[in-house]
Parts: sequence; C-alpha cells; structure tokens
Amino acid sequence: MATRPPVSLPKLSRRARILLTIAAVVILVLLLGARFLDTYVDWLWFGEVDARGVFSTVLLTRVALFFATGVLVGGLLAVSLWIAYRTRPVFVPVSGADDPLARYRTVVAARVRLFGIGIPVLAGLIAGVSGQGNWELVQLFLNRTSFNQTDPQFGHDMGFYVFQLPFYGWLLGWLFVAIVVAFIGGLMAHYLFGGVRLAGRGGQISGPARVHLSVLIGVFVLFKAVEYFFDRYDLLLSDRNDLFTGATYTDLNAVLPAKLILLCISVFCAIAFFVGAFLRNIQLPAIALVLLILSGIIIGVAWPAVLEQFSVRPNANEREAESIQRNMNATRHAYGLENVNYEDYTGSSEASPTEVRDDQGTIPNIRLLDPNVLSPTFTQRVGRENFYGFPDKLDVDRYTVDGEKQSYIVAAKEINTSGLRENQQTWINRHLVYTHGNGFVAAPANTIDRAIEEANSDGGYPIARTSDTQNPEGAGIRVDEPRIYYGELATDYAIVGGQPGQAPGEYDTATDRSYLYQGTGGVPIDNWFNRLIFAAEYGERNILFSDAIGEGSKIMYNRDPRERVEKVAPWLTVDGDPYPAVIDGRIQWIVDGYTTLNNYPYSQRTSLGTATEDSLSGVARQADNQINYVRNSVKATVDAFNGTVTLYEMDQQDPVLDAWMKVFPGIVKPNSEISPELREHFRYPEDLFKIQRELLTKYHVQRPQEFYSTQTFWNVPQDPTQPGGLDPNSDAAKQPPYYVLAQSPGQDEPTFQLTSALTPLARQYLAAWATVSSDPDSYGEITVLRLPTGGSQVEGPVQVQNAFQSNPAFTQDRTLLGNQSVDIIYGNLLTLPVAGGFLYVEPIYIQQRNAQSYPQLARVLVSFGGRIGFSSTLNGALDEVFGEGSGDAATGPAQEPDDQSTPTPPESSPNQQQPPPANGGNNADLDQAIADIQAALEQLRQAQQSGDFEAQGQALQRLDDAARRYEEAQNAGG
Repeated sequence: MATRPPVSLPKLSRRARILLTIAAVVILVLLLGARFLDTYVDWLWFGEVDARGVFSTVLLTRVALFFATGVLVGGLLAVSLWIAYRTRPVFVPVSGADDPLARYRTVVAARVRLFGIGIPVLAGLIAGVSGQGNWELVQLFLNRTSFNQTDPQFGHDMGFYVFQLPFYGWLLGWLFVAIVVAFIGGLMAHYLFGGVRLAGRGGQISGPARVHLSVLIGVFVLFKAVEYFFDRYDLLLSDRNDLFTGATYTDLNAVLPAKLILLCISVFCAIAFFVGAFLRNIQLPAIALVLLILSGIIIGVAWPAVLEQFSVRPNANEREAESIQRNMNATRHAYGLENVNYEDYTGSSEASPTEVRDDQGTIPNIRLLDPNVLSPTFTQRVGRENFYGFPDKLDVDRYTVDGEKQSYIVAAKEINTSGLRENQQTWINRHLVYTHGNGFVAAPANTIDRAIEEANSDGGYPIARTSDTQNPEGAGIRVDEPRIYYGELATDYAIVGGQPGQAPGEYDTATDRSYLYQGTGGVPIDNWFNRLIFAAEYGERNILFSDAIGEGSKIMYNRDPRERVEKVAPWLTVDGDPYPAVIDGRIQWIVDGYTTLNNYPYSQRTSLGTATEDSLSGVARQADNQINYVRNSVKATVDAFNGTVTLYEMDQQDPVLDAWMKVFPGIVKPNSEISPELREHFRYPEDLFKIQRELLTKYHVQRPQEFYSTQTFWNVPQDPTQPGGLDPNSDAAKQPPYYVLAQSPGQDEPTFQLTSALTPLARQYLAAWATVSSDPDSYGEITVLRLPTGGSQVEGPVQVQNAFQSNPAFTQDRTLLGNQSVDIIYGNLLTLPVAGGFLYVEPIYIQQRNAQSYPQLARVLVSFGGRIGFSSTLNGALDEVFGEGSGDAATGPAQEPDDQSTPTPPESSPNQQQPPPANGGNNADLDQAIADIQAALEQLRQAQQSGDFEAQGQALQRLDDAARRYEEAQNAGG
C-alpha cells in the first residue's frame, strides 16, 4: 500500500479574503433584500389592520420550522460526515500507479472544517426553506381540538385524522429525507477516504463504514415500519374506487392486513441490519431486504389486485355497500348536508289567473335585472365621471325602504383611474388626486323605468339611484360616509392626507374641490425612511422626491377587500364574490370565508375549482384544490372608507375554526358581536352552495345500492343562455345559482334565498329544485323540491330555452330586436316554484354595437306548464300565459326616475355619452317600418290562432318586407 504526499495549496491573501467576503455580502443582500423589503412592508400593513399578531405568529412559526428542519437534515448530515471522516482508513490502498481520488481527497483534507461545516449548512438551508412552508400543519397539530365524532373503522376521534395524522406523516417525511441525505453523504465520504472501494470483485467495504451505513439503513427501515402503522389510517381516504372516497372492501380485507404484515417484516429487516452491522457477513441484511421487497410486491400489491378482480368486482354492489354507506354519512356531515329538507313536489299545475294574482310572495318580487349584464348600464347612467366605474358583476341584496322589503341590484361606485383621459394619466392624478370612489348605488331588482311602455321603445332601464356625499339618501338607503377607498377596482396604491396647501388634494365629487383624507386607513409615509422603503417597493422615485407628500400623508395598498381578508386570515379560503352593504350608515364589503380540509375520513373528495366554476364572469375563480370538508366558518367585513377588517365567527360548531382561533386568539370575534343590521345582509355564499349542490346531485340518494347504480343521480344543468348552452354535447359552463326574493312552498312570507335547478344525469327535464335561505331566522336551511320520476316530466332550463328560441312570436320579433347594429343579450333564466308548478322567467336585453352603448331591457319571456308568454313587460308576458289580469300581481314599470338615475354626463367627461335610442332617433321611415312590423306580427298571431296558413304566409311576407325596410332606414340613419 502507498500514499501520496499531500499537495500544498496556495493560501488566499488577506485582501482576497476581504474581497470574497464583500462579494458574498453583496450577493446575500441581493438575494434577501427584496424578501426583507416585502416583510417590512407587510409588517406595516398588518399594523394598519391591527393584526400584527397574525404576522408575528406566522413569521415565528416559519422561522422555527426553518431552523428545526434545517438542523435535522444538516445536523444529521454533519454527524454522518464526521463519523465517516473519523473512521477513515489510516492507509488508503491504491490500485496501479494512479489514484483518481487523490487530488480531491487532498483538497478536502486541507479544508476539513470548510467542507464538514459548509456542506451540512447548505443542505440545512435548502431543507429549512422547504420545511418552513408547512406552518399551518404544525400549528393545527399544536392547537388541535376534538370533533366529538369517531371514525367507523378504528374508533378514533376525527381530530386525529385532521390534526395529528398529517403532522406525523410530515415528520416521518423529514426523517426519511434526513436519513437519506446522511446516508448519501456518508457513502460519498467513505468512498473518498477509502472506506468503500469499487476495486476487485464486488468491491470492498471497511468495518466502520459497514457499521455506519448499515445502521442508517436499519433506522430507515425501522421508520418504514412506523409509516406502515400510520398507513392503515390513510386507508380511510383511499381513492381505489372511482365512485367514492374511503376504504373499500379490498382495502379493509386485503390492504389493511398487508400493512400489518409489512410492518412486522420491516421491524425484522431493521433488526437484521443492526445485527449485520457488527458481523462481517452481510447476507442476513441482504436476505431481509429482499424479503421486504418481495413481500411488498406480493402482499401489498398482488394479493389486493387478485381480491379486487375475482371477488369484489363481480359482487361490487354488495361488497362495497358498507363502505358506500360510510362514505354517504361522512360526506353529508363534512359538507353540511345532514339536515337537508326533501319535499315531494308535483311541478305540474293548471294555475288560474286568480291564483297567480293572489301570489303576493313570488310574482311581485320577480327579478328582471341581471347583475351579470348591467355593469355597463350602471357605468354609463350613474357613473357620471369617466374615472368612476363598477365591477363586471354587480350584486344582489335586500333592503327595506319605505317599509317595503325588496331585492336590489347594488354596487359601490368605485374609482377607476384607467378611465382617465390620456393627458390625465399622470402619477399625481393616478395616486394622489383620484384616490377614491363616491356612492352606493341601488336599483330595485323587479322594476324598470317607464321607457319600456312607450310605443316605439325597445328598451327599459334600471331605476338606479346613488347615495353619495351630495345626497346621502339618494337611493333611499342612508349612507353617512359614502367615500370608497377600498374596493374591487382599487388595484393600485393611493397616497392620501397631508397638509392643506402642500398636498394636491383629492378630487371629491361632493364639493368639486380638493379633499384631504381624515380616516384611520393607510400606513404613514410622512418620514423619510418609509418613503425610501415604498419608493423601493414600487420602483417609483416620485414617492421619495415629491413635495406633495408630507406630514400626515398615508399610503394605502392591498386595497381589494378579498385580498385584505386573505392576508389577515391566511388559513381561510375566501369566497370569490365580495359584495357591498350599507351597515349603520357605512359601506361595508362582506366577504365569506371557509375552513376546508382534504383529509376528513370517508368524505368524498371534490375539486374546489371545478365545483364552483360556472358561466358567471367578474368573480374570482377558486384554485383547483381537492377538498372533502367545508364550512362557512367566518363572515368578514371590510370598511370601504377605513379599510378596517373584522372577522366574525359564523359557524359555532366548527372544530377547525376553534383550532385556528387558538392559533390566533382574538382575531375572530364571537358570533354574539354580529349586529342585527349586519346579520340582515348576510347572504348564503355562492361558492359554498355550488359545492353543496354538486354533492347533492349524488348524495340525495338513501341506499348504497342505489348510489352504486348511479341511475338516480342528478346533474347541474348547463347555462342555456350562454353560447353552446343548448347543445347537450358541448362543454358549456354550468348554470349559476341565483339570488331571489321569493316565497317557496311551505313558507309564510317571501325570503331572500339562493336557488338552483337540477336535472337528471344525461337528461334535460327538471328533476329537483334546491334552495337555501339567507334570512337570519332560517339562515343555511336547505330545501330540495323533488319531482316525480314517472309520468309527465317538467321541462328543464335547456328545454325551456329551446322552446323560447322556437316560439313564433319571439322568433319574429328577433328581426326587430337584433340586426346588424344591435346585439341581443339573454339574461338569467330564473326557475321559480309558483302555484304548484314552475315558472321560468328570462329578461331579454339589447345593446347597440358601438363603444358607448350599454344593455337595456327589451322583452321578457315567461314559461309555465309548456305555455309561453312574450312581451315588453312582465305583466304582459304573465297575461299571455295565465290569462288577462294575471300580470296584475307583478310589479309594473315605474314612473320615469328623477335626474339622478338618468344623468347627463358632465362637461368634464365629454367621452361619456348616452347611447342613442334603439330606433336610431326620430326617423319617419324607421318609425313607419316599426309600425309595419308590429302590424305584421299582429296579423301573424291572428292567423296562427285561426289556423289560416295562407294568411300566415301573407303575414310573413309583410314581416320580411317591413324588416328589410327597417334595416335600410337604420343604415341610412346611422
């Protein structure tokens, strides 16, 4: 044996060491500077919303996990390297004249401390960065609570599976990582220093190296035995069967025993490695390892597959009955579907005009305004200035005005700086002058103005009025502070406040002069340090050098209500549709928060993103995460003026919320602190109802065998008013649920509720109608009207829309409504139980094809029992379906609103103009063409009633001629 003399390496000079140190510091600052900057900005923001406890708890937990996982992985690697170095052979045998590792061995030996400390530190840093992200899992384990409900297989409290089992799995995962890293590091060190050699037949390994590596493998296998123990509990979340989540017959009768057998074999294998570590013969560990691998294949994979193929599948409906029943019970509990009220409902009725007139709960409150269509209408008619705007989707709420409770389309008139003219797009205007919106806009959802009554009018408008600083009760709803600094359109920062004469002042429509913010929102930016911080954060030097920023100035950021709630409560899943409400004279954004899990035993997993996706636009889409438990545990409010975030406990029986309230004490206020006025404006959240109705399509069945057959499953219908919605083979989006003020069967008065139609699987007729109450006295109560499966079927939404499209009156009138300069927009198709049947109502809007146009209500379609009504008013459409006088129950068109609801745009916004009337103005040829079309339509209706086909042909010819002249006159006028 021979050794090479050590090679002497040149030492770095003092100057070189200093330069390397400076370079390392610069690189560290560049890498971590942005992170520290964001952290400080977040710390300031959490101070603004009085939630620094959340910030510090999350930060300290992350830091603790960073060091814990880093020390575990890096420390075990350091010990492994130390052992390998200390037990290295004194003489390193070499083969031949050259040792390929000599050079590397010399470099490492010359800097043992550098490599012995540097490599573990680097590994620890990587592990720490990865491990610190699991702070939620660790905090739930430390603050776990009891569900007071046990699983049907092992008898453990559900909290064990929710809080403890994930933590044990996470801990085992990091132990495996640490052992593998230590083994690889030790193996490489032994190889480098000659403890492991590849020369010769089969190579050679020194005694100390064999002991070291065998012990590590034995510990790994021992932890594998522990993993097999916990794997038994994970079977309750098995996805072996595509139909349901939970332990199947095969899991319970083959996989579960296999886990116990593999556990015992793993323990034996670990002992074999420990014994073999001190024996020269390594055959015993090798045999044990082969036994473990073979048993894993035969017992863990092959035997369950054989049982599944030859015993379970031929008798699956019987074999899986117990597992399906467990899944049904757990799913109903996990998704809040245990107390659904199912009622049988015929859905067929021959209602008389008197019965319809006597309906004082649903018919008078039918919603004609579609919040998903009317945002441009609100913008043009009540937006006034071009720097105000509304979200793409408006909201529906209810208010009591003049002693009458009714539903309203509501919106906050927010700042929208993108609407400023090009020459106004300066930094000062966008961030210091145009900083806030002004006003709460409300329009009765069941009423339009009288324009629709005019003989030659093609449209009606919402009676949208604004409560703002100029007229606090303009909408009949008093707002004491209507300025809106925090909203859905406020995506950029704003700098507010300051000293009079120094700050430019904020534009305020109430006084038409500068205004200085006096609220509590925002972070102070009147010191040079904070100005420097935010100038760096936003890359904007004006923040640092602008004279307009001085004493009292504040910067507002993270202004979106949904984003603010997500930051204050990072453990919540936030609903995609916040909505504004006037509470005690202030505009508050109400945001729903959910606690979700994906590890509730036996509960059905569902995709959050898929279940909540439908045809609605203008709402935030949920992430496509898998969940199997959800609770609307928190209601949050965000003050539109101050940005104050307040969380209220909504579900007082949610153990997950209880755990989080222990993690962040004081952040969620008790349910008792919810004021009656705030509770009056709580809506049952859309995303939660979408998830629940998706589960109801399956879990309304009562017997496991019926569930397994899937024959009685329901389906959420596709939205027939959207492109492709009438094609059953298309991928059209699902119909969204709709908020309505209506009186359902069994109710004594109308209630504000969220409703949805349901159809059979792969069929289009109506199978059920689901509703959930938003009223304080019955909040969250779900009722499902089940229709009979035999006999005559009630038409579903797609079938009704097809009937609308083929109705002669509507087909002919589309020539008038839709042409090359006008688009037809189909509003939401409402399904309402009325007089023992189902009433379908669909508003039809038209919109000019020009940049300044907006939708206006043109016609109303109604269907009941196969009879269709089509008119310019709901009253008229009801009369056509039920007979003369039936429409008297509906709310008629209101008188033309005051100047506020149909304002003329101010001179300061010349680009905001009202669109021309649908008939193009006072044009004699156009008016005559319209009159001829109306006359031809009347002749066609009379001919159809009499069955005179010759007269029908003549009427159609007259209609075509009149339509052609209408288009010519329209083009000439345009």
